[in-house]
Amino acid sequence: MTDPIADMLNRIINAQAVSKESVSFPFSKIKFEMVSLLQREGFVQNVEKKGRKEKRIIKIDLKNNAIAGVKRVSKPGQRIYVQSKEIKFVRGGQGLAIISTSKGLMTEKEARKNRLGGELICQIW
Repeated sequence: MTDPIADMLNRIINAQAVSKESVSFPFSKIKFEMVSLLQREGFVQNVEKKGRKEKRIIKIDLKNNAIAGVKRVSKPGQRIYVQSKEIKFVRGGQGLAIISTSKGLMTEKEARKNRLGGELICQIW
């Protein structure tokens, strides 16, 4: 697995496609921060860490059809960076872009408001 973030996003989309109530995947700080953002924005219902240090996982409870699609923008082989002025709305404001800034992960709205640019991780709608 060369891209753990893309793997996490695929697991979420696939679980939602087959109407699963929850999905789990290996823990990392960036993944936990991303799904916490998704919970705060209303795309997932519940987020929790489980297990001990070596075998920690993240388990999320999905909302029915809350996520219609995902696009991984910045990839390990091709990083995409944007300035705060270049940040665009996702699907006319209906979606969400996750940006890794110097102040941590945030949505495109928060980054634009704080005038911060960074790596455009993904878009979710």
